[in-house]
Amino acid sequence: MDILNIIKARHSVRKYQNRPVDEETLSRVLEAAHAAPTAANRQPVRLLVIREKEQLEKLGRAANIYGAPVAVVACACRSKAWTREDGMNAAVIDASILTDHMMLEAASLGLGSVWICWFKADVLKREFDLPDDLEPVNILALGWSAQEPADPNRHDRQRIPMTELLLPDSMKQAEKNAL
Repeated sequence: MDILNIIKARHSVRKYQNRPVDEETLSRVLEAAHAAPTAANRQPVRLLVIREKEQLEKLGRAANIYGAPVAVVACACRSKAWTREDGMNAAVIDASILTDHMMLEAASLGLGSVWICWFKADVLKREFDLPDDLEPVNILALGWSAQEPADPNRHDRQRIPMTELLLPDSMKQAEKNAL
């Protein structure tokens, strides 16, 4: 399947089969994170992979992972990240890029996932004894979906029109290129 079809087929999964994710499949998902770009190649992201029952229960005190058998917490280290001249720190962006890469690789392997940003960061940090310089940014819950697949053409109905997505100067350039 090509990347655009994977993107369109991927959907948020909030119900998982009671089936573990094998080591090889999980390794491929993590390899996608390893290959992901970061600003200035600073690599300020650390991943916490959670799959043991006791660990999943600890995570459950901070977030709902919908019964997924695996969760990956993407943590950012702002002091290691590239910072633009106006002060914008890329750590959270970098963590999000890694998460997106893992999510798309998971979809390509037939895994379901959901990107979770609603969680109790203080509880997560305490439960897993995360160092002060690591900020949990998001959680990717992973597993074999127990939901029906989503319509890959749903974006035509669920997204704003391309004319609204692109700023006016972008539209002018696109029209010029079409001539």
